[in-house]
Amino acid sequence: MRIITAANIAEVADFRDLVETLRVAFRNPPVAPLRHHHTIERPDGQPDTTLLLMPAWTDFAAQGTSQRGYAGVKIVSVVPDNKLRNLPSVVGAYLLLSGESGLPLALLDGQALTLWRTAAASALASSYLSRPDAHRLLMVGAGALAPYLIRAHCAVRPIDHVLIWNRSRERAEKLVSRLSDLNVRVSVTDDLEGAVRGADIVSAATMSEEPLIAGQWLVPGQHVDCVGAFRPTMREVDSHALEKARIFCDTREGALSEGGDLAIPIQEGRFSPEDVAGDLFDLCRGERAGRRFYDQITLFKSVGTAAEDMAVAAHLFARA
Repeated sequence: MRIITAANIAEVADFRDLVETLRVAFRNPPVAPLRHHHTIERPDGQPDTTLLLMPAWTDFAAQGTSQRGYAGVKIVSVVPDNKLRNLPSVVGAYLLLSGESGLPLALLDGQALTLWRTAAASALASSYLSRPDAHRLLMVGAGALAPYLIRAHCAVRPIDHVLIWNRSRERAEKLVSRLSDLNVRVSVTDDLEGAVRGADIVSAATMSEEPLIAGQWLVPGQHVDCVGAFRPTMREVDSHALEKARIFCDTREGALSEGGDLAIPIQEGRFSPEDVAGDLFDLCRGERAGRRFYDQITLFKSVGTAAEDMAVAAHLFARA
C-alpha cells in the first residue's frame, strides 16, 4: 500500500486536470451513498466535533491505469476550535482499495484531498455558471480552503484581481502573502458589502452561523460560490440571495439536507427543493443549462460528495 502525502499530492495535482476529472466523474458517477454524519459532543461548552464517513465504489478505471474499478472511504473529523491549536479544522485520511480484490492500494492525506477536490468542484461549477469574462474574485474567508478556491477559480476564468475579506484582517493579510506567486493582483478589504457589489465571482468558505452575504448586495451577472456552512444551522447567504439567483448544487440530496444555506430558507418557506435548477450531474451531462443569459445571477451550493473523493483519489493514485 502506498502512502500519498499532502506534499505528494501538491507535486502532481493541477486544477485544470482535476476539473476535467470531476467532469467525467459526474457524467459517469461512482456509487456514493450519502455520507455518515456523526456529531461528537464536547465538554465544557466546546464546539462539537463532526465525524464524517464517506464511502464510494466504481467499476470504471482511472485514466492511465490498468486497475479495473476502485472502492474507497474517507474518514474526516471537523473540529471547529482547532484554529485555537493552530491546526486545520478539517483533518482525515482516504483509503483507496482495489475494486476487484478489495486490497488496499493507497492511503492519501485526507485534508489535502478534501482541499483540492472541493476547490476543483467549485471551479467545475464556475465553468458552467460564471460569466466567461469574469475577472474580479472576492474570497470571503481566509481559512485553509481559501487559497485553493482562489487558485481553482483562476484556473477556469481570466481572474486578474482578487479581494479577500475575513473577520480577522491579519489572517487575510497572511493569505495574501501565500498567493504571491499568482500572476494577479491580490489585496485585502474591510468593506464586505462594497466588495460583494464589485465582484464577478463571490466565493465563501466559512463556518458562519449567520448570513454574511446579503441578497440586496448582489448585482446582475454575478456568480456566488457557497462552500462553507456544511451544517443545517450554518449559512453564508441570506434567503433573499436565493430568491434572486438561479440555484445549483453539487448533489441535491446532500445540499438540501446538510447545508443551512438551502435548508433554512426551506424551513422559512422562502425556498423549495423544486427551485434548485440542477446539480453537477445535470450540468456535466448537458441535461440542464447553467448560466442562461449574461446578466443572470447564479449560485452554487457545495457540501461535498464521496463521488468527488473517489474520482480525485484515483486520479492522484495514477499520477503520484
